[in-house]
Amino acid sequence: MAGDNPGFLVESALLSHGLVSVSDEAMLCAWPFSEKIIVWVEEGAIQIGTMEQFLHFRSAAYSVNRIDCNFLPTAVSQGATGALTASGTMAICQRMGIRLAVTCGIGGICDIEAEKLCPDLPALAKILVTLISAGPKDMVDVPATFKYLAEHEVMVCSVNQTRYTGYIFKKTNVPVQQVELEDIVLKPREHLLIVNSIPDENKIKDLAILQAGVAAGKKAEAEGKYYHPAASAEFDRLTGGLSSKIQLDAMIKNVEIAQKLAALME
Repeated sequence: MAGDNPGFLVESALLSHGLVSVSDEAMLCAWPFSEKIIVWVEEGAIQIGTMEQFLHFRSAAYSVNRIDCNFLPTAVSQGATGALTASGTMAICQRMGIRLAVTCGIGGICDIEAEKLCPDLPALAKILVTLISAGPKDMVDVPATFKYLAEHEVMVCSVNQTRYTGYIFKKTNVPVQQVELEDIVLKPREHLLIVNSIPDENKIKDLAILQAGVAAGKKAEAEGKYYHPAASAEFDRLTGGLSSKIQLDAMIKNVEIAQKLAALME
């Protein structure tokens, strides 16, 4: 990739507080990329760094804050600090003229009080930045989420499956359009979600763990805390760290997809 612009940015919310049992050292060892591609906000300033640079932020207490596209202008103007969600990363990409953003799981339509309609969905409909993900998270209404995207003219393409069966759990079965990566044409006026699903054989089979994670998220929400970190922590605890490993591996694979697409766009 030419110059200092890798052609994509990677969200930091999952890496900051979604991978509970993955230590900084383990994350650094697993991360195969040396480029400055991870983005976060520190005292109102947008930071883009390597994994090693990001880990200094991850270890700080204020990294627990989450910044989506709606809060981003306020965060910048008021000097806030926090990790960026998928929609927040898309908004940064739009500001910088970058056409690709990378996440792992996206939000959707659900009964989470703060996210009846997760900002990720309106962002996909309004922001002309292609998002690479592993698909909607398991606690959302997946059919309703895909329906929303279709109704708002967001194209959804899968690079490895003809049906979406879930994020880290196998719990749904929704048809998706499968395409070859080389056939994806990133048009300037196209709203596009690329789904790089986690293989079914790697997903967690016990749906009771999903129910327990949802309950933990609801409890945190009732206490005025963030839903997703609490749910992720419970998944991690009940799987002995497997859920975190699955997501980190998926994020790395999504970055690899971004690298290939960025190269095709040069």
